[in-house]
Amino acid sequence: MDMNVVGWFEIPVADMDRAKVFYEAVFETELNELPMGPDSQMFAFPWIDNAPQAAGALVKYEGSKPSPDGVRIYFTAPDFPGTLGRVKEHGGEVLVEEMSIGEHGFVGTFKDTEGNVISIHRRSDTA
Repeated sequence: MDMNVVGWFEIPVADMDRAKVFYEAVFETELNELPMGPDSQMFAFPWIDNAPQAAGALVKYEGSKPSPDGVRIYFTAPDFPGTLGRVKEHGGEVLVEEMSIGEHGFVGTFKDTEGNVISIHRRSDTA
């Protein structure tokens, strides 16, 4: 069976309300709360069952903490100017503007409101 090996990701946050507003605005989507224990919060990005891409969520629980030095997550973002503009508009910091990676497309990188470093990607064949 052909599939991507990444099945789920979690982005640690310090302030769930702030992070949720930021990510919903930047990616123009709605995050949905997933039930967690009494001292934990999780808001998931929308996903399509059985789709080839990984799904994930913002998480806040004891022991998780945002970091610019952790694993790098790449979100699909066909509209770089719009996405990076919303990063700036909603309190994030653009670290790398749209940059070509040859036949594999383009990438950009930003720091979110929590201090995590996140990247965006678009393929060469999406304008």
